[in-house]
Amino acid sequence: MAAHFSLILVLVTVISGLIWLVDVIFFAPKRRENLEIAQASGATLSEEEIDKITREPVVVETAHAIFPVIAFVMILRSFIYEPFQIPSGSMKPTLLVGDFILVEKFSYGLRDPIWRTKLVETGEPERGDTFVFKYPENPSIDYIKRVVGLPGDKVVYRNKQLWIKPACDDSGNCPEMQRVELTKVNEGEFTQQGRPLVRLTEQLGDVEHDILINPAKPDYRQHFYQQPGLSNTEFYVPEGHYFAVGDNRDNSTDSRFWGFVPEANLVGKAVAIWISFEFERTEDDWLPTWVPTGVRFERVGGIV
Repeated sequence: MAAHFSLILVLVTVISGLIWLVDVIFFAPKRRENLEIAQASGATLSEEEIDKITREPVVVETAHAIFPVIAFVMILRSFIYEPFQIPSGSMKPTLLVGDFILVEKFSYGLRDPIWRTKLVETGEPERGDTFVFKYPENPSIDYIKRVVGLPGDKVVYRNKQLWIKPACDDSGNCPEMQRVELTKVNEGEFTQQGRPLVRLTEQLGDVEHDILINPAKPDYRQHFYQQPGLSNTEFYVPEGHYFAVGDNRDNSTDSRFWGFVPEANLVGKAVAIWISFEFERTEDDWLPTWVPTGVRFERVGGIV
């Protein structure tokens, strides 16, 4: 849907701009010429008659009115910030269903809005970033996860614990495999199918954030993405790719199951929650379920 909207936005911008441009070059001068001819005849023209001679056609007037607005929206949405709605709980507790977020489009390079070709290099994802990308198995769908593995990293996920061996640096220094430390925050604040979840604080790079673990749920490692020569709990991140995992570790379909995020699929970095709605209606309510039941003002702000 987002890809279709981008295409529609570009088409409306181009068409309205072309209509306005053609009128400015070819038809507006003729209208001014007709006015000069009418005035040169010596007749006194009323304001209504002048307006009738110089008035833009309805199509041109509409294009003239909408082009600046549509062009501004297209530039803002394509290259600066784009709004997204969180539809699932895979990023709890960082992001909740009903959060509306802003994604910084220029964080990982400026791309054209149609073919998504990178036009300008502006940066790359860092470990711990919350980022939006095109789902590799269906690029028409936008996913949001957290960057765990960078190109060249080896990532191990076993018994609900992450280990990361960062890629060797340019000087040939190869760091050791390190366990990602976890600190328990609480248990039972969040539940899944009536079972209490454990909330833990995790440190990825310079980013400290909270995750959720369901102690009663297995890892389902038999369904993990299998790379040749590695066990099904080990992942080697190829160059130009990223390993993405949801913060709600036992309720997230991510790189553990379908593989890696290509650099070409990156959309941007999630930087802020601009509004958050609660949706707690049931089918028995007289209002539709998509009508919010409340606003979570305390959630407005930056994303960790």
